[in-house]
Amino acid sequence: MSARACILPVFVPHQGCPHTCVFCNQRHISGESDIVTAETVKHAIRKAALPPRGAKRQLAFYGGSFTAIPEERQQALLGAAKEAMDAGMIDSVRLSTRPDAVDAAVLDRLRAFGVETIELGAQSMNDEVLRLSGRGHTAADVERAARLIRESGFELILQMMTGLPGDTPERAVETAKKLIELQPDGVRIYPTVIVKDTALYELWKAGRYREHTVEDAVEVCAMLLPLFDQAGIPVIRLGLNPTEELSGGEAVAGAYHPALGELVKSRILLNQARELLRGIEPGRSVVIGVPAPKLSQMVGQRRENIQKLCAEFSIRELQVVPLIDAKGDLRIDIR
Repeated sequence: MSARACILPVFVPHQGCPHTCVFCNQRHISGESDIVTAETVKHAIRKAALPPRGAKRQLAFYGGSFTAIPEERQQALLGAAKEAMDAGMIDSVRLSTRPDAVDAAVLDRLRAFGVETIELGAQSMNDEVLRLSGRGHTAADVERAARLIRESGFELILQMMTGLPGDTPERAVETAKKLIELQPDGVRIYPTVIVKDTALYELWKAGRYREHTVEDAVEVCAMLLPLFDQAGIPVIRLGLNPTEELSGGEAVAGAYHPALGELVKSRILLNQARELLRGIEPGRSVVIGVPAPKLSQMVGQRRENIQKLCAEFSIRELQVVPLIDAKGDLRIDIR
């Protein structure tokens, strides 16, 4: 939440989804299992600590596949949101859904109820990965739905995952490039987490799926973030939002870390420093200048980046200092 935007989340766990993806257990992921009703929506809005007028207030239906819910229930939930919008309590609505649950009629209905933002679960743009993950749709479905959403004037957010069955770093990079071609307004990246009571959990226990570790996710996402950054597409979330259930043991393996985004940004800076230090003579002293807000990211957790660079390049002494006139680039002084 920022001074300019306030998101009021309402979780619609696994309602409307016609498939059970191998990684999915919405109750454990969202921490919610109750059936959501119009009264649930009204209560969420009433109890919310709304910011002063002038800050955007957006109600968000997260989890599940909203537009695959029976139309009558969609209208009840959206109707409750529309009442709050007409009363000036919220400004708009955002929701999450599947590519194969989007068509022109659906988008017309959403527009009539004040929906502004649609988050589309693409997950991968590789059909084999989608098939092995039980997604029930193809990459072509993602392209079609994204095009319809943009042509209909909605804000489009695309979601992708890394480390799904059949996925590789190369396939993840290709997915990112194809999502960029769809020109979304933002992207969420969710490295795969193994959650209890899912098909993926059983595959992992049986040795038929190799865990996508935190380290795996950091390496892959350190390649993805610069691609989106160069395309001017913000990554608005990296990694699952921590919940009591996930942190309490429901996330049994995989890329679950409460500070995954910071780890990835730290790795990106490490990779940039590696490029700048390539060819350096052993035994030299090095000073790395970095924008002040990125100082701790450059140093790394427990000075990990410093230790790696010193070991890899036989650096005698390495300092990291803040840049006063920083424009986002690292600067290296070799002595």
